[in-house]
Amino acid sequence: MKTIDQWFDEYGESHKNPTNKLIHWICVPLITFSVIGLLWSVPVPTAMAAISPLLNWAVIFSILAGFFYLRLSVPIFLAMAVMTIAFLAICYALAQSSVSLLWLSIAIFVGAWIGQFIGHKIEGKKPSFFKDLQFLLVGPAWLLGFVYRALGLKY
Repeated sequence: MKTIDQWFDEYGESHKNPTNKLIHWICVPLITFSVIGLLWSVPVPTAMAAISPLLNWAVIFSILAGFFYLRLSVPIFLAMAVMTIAFLAICYALAQSSVSLLWLSIAIFVGAWIGQFIGHKIEGKKPSFFKDLQFLLVGPAWLLGFVYRALGLKY
C-alpha cells in the first residue's frame, strides 16, 4: 500500500512542466466536478430514491472516494470532503434549475480532458492514469498537497 507521498511523487513525475501544471490546476477540478455531475445525472433505482432524494450515484461515488483519501491522509480527506460537498451542492442546485446538469457536465468533461491531453503533449509524458486508474483520484489530492505545503500545513 503506497503512502500519500509515494502517490504524489509518482504522479509528479509526469507533471513537471509549468504549463502542464497550470492546465492541471484548471482542468483537474473541472473534471472532478464534471464526473460528480455526470454521476448525479444517472437515474437511481426507485428503492434508492425512496431512502433519500439526495442519495444518488454521485454521493455513493464520493463516499467511496472518501475512503481512498482517508486511508492516505486525514487532512487531505477533510479538504477533499469540503471540495466534494461544494461540488455536490452545486450539482444539486443545477439539477433543480433549468440548466441541464448532464449536458453541462459532458461539455466540461470533454473540454477539460482536451486541456489535460494538451498539457501532457506539452509535458511529453502520458497521463499517470494510463499506468494506474487510481491516479484519477490522486490528481485532485496532489493539487491540495501544494496548497497544504504553501500554507505550511502537514498533510
